[in-house]
Amino acid sequence: MSDVPTPTQSPQRSRANGSGGATAGKPTTTQLPNAADAEVLAQAQAGDHHAFAQLYALHKRRIYSLCLRMVGNVAEAEDLTQEAFLQLHRKIATFRGDSAFSTWLHRLAINVVLMQLRKKGLSLISLDEAMEPNPEEGPSRSFGAPDLTLTGTIDRLVLERAIADLPAGYRLIFILHDVEGFEHNEIATMLDCSIGNSKSQLHKARLKLRDALRAQNRQEARP
Repeated sequence: MSDVPTPTQSPQRSRANGSGGATAGKPTTTQLPNAADAEVLAQAQAGDHHAFAQLYALHKRRIYSLCLRMVGNVAEAEDLTQEAFLQLHRKIATFRGDSAFSTWLHRLAINVVLMQLRKKGLSLISLDEAMEPNPEEGPSRSFGAPDLTLTGTIDRLVLERAIADLPAGYRLIFILHDVEGFEHNEIATMLDCSIGNSKSQLHKARLKLRDALRAQNRQEARP
């Protein structure tokens, strides 16, 4: 697959849009909903390289965005994106439609990213750990509550830095849900965890992000 072009752009739509609000209009999860797209997928599974290139063009930006936000390095993100699509090329015939194709593809990409992070020796907060109560966080709140409220104008770089500083496990859930727009049931499928675990990890990621932004605001307010 050396002829597959390298993606160089990230998606424009996100919940954490960096322009002042943590949540924006939710992007529509990329899927293959109609007969024409389903035919492209079927052709790619049968070994049609042109059809595979169409799938690559459709999904490359979101996969690249996920990789870039997880590793924070353009060259490394490009390499991981290429590896994810190489994995797709090898395994596409095994896709059976039990979930949306984009969900299945993101699971492949996530495995590639997590393997790279483990090679770099980064500690990943486990999903089980995310369910454990933390007395320092005070009374728990409903997962459905808007527990991350960002008011006023937040510099995009500050927000991006705060997201990048989240522990890798929290950052992954936050990116998938609040940036990429996946629902918790889709994330649970990608990460092979329960919906409750996904909600718990997102809740804690938002708390950490909120606290980081508040600390930054306090620091900037000092004379």
